[in-house]
Amino acid sequence: MSTRNTLLAACSALVVGCGAALAESPNLGKAASPEEIASWDISIGPDGAGLPPGSGTPQQGEQVYLAKCLACHGEKGSGKPNDQLVGGQGSLGPGQVPVKTVGSFWPYATTVFDYVRRAMPLNESKSLRDDEVYAVVAYILQLNGVIGENDTINAQTLPAVRMPNRDGFVRFSRGK
Repeated sequence: MSTRNTLLAACSALVVGCGAALAESPNLGKAASPEEIASWDISIGPDGAGLPPGSGTPQQGEQVYLAKCLACHGEKGSGKPNDQLVGGQGSLGPGQVPVKTVGSFWPYATTVFDYVRRAMPLNESKSLRDDEVYAVVAYILQLNGVIGENDTINAQTLPAVRMPNRDGFVRFSRGK
């Protein structure tokens, strides 16, 4: 047998052996159960699709904020040590230093709900009850002048909230 044929046979055996090895599972992890998937399938769309039952007012939200948000976001959302949540309206124009807050940058109130629900408080994400999320979002929106101090937000009213920067984004098309 020539060297070339020997090398070809060896490579063929290696490829077949690797294919068999790749076909075997390393037995890492396990399939996620429907309950496990449901606990993470909590996305809320801009139109409010997926919002849970519940409601909250700015007054209720202030209490939640003082207990669970103040240490990171400062008094009335002023920031420090973490992001500022309030103010900045009108700061996104040309030649200005942008102050990106809930009131100046975020295009949809439902996105605020989604983010708070899944990521806050930082050290205990997903720990707020839905009523607490509605309430703290109502408080932040009220501090930004987006809703009134006597307004109640819920799955019906939150998608109707018009954020100041709703039209501040440019639609991006991938050439389709």
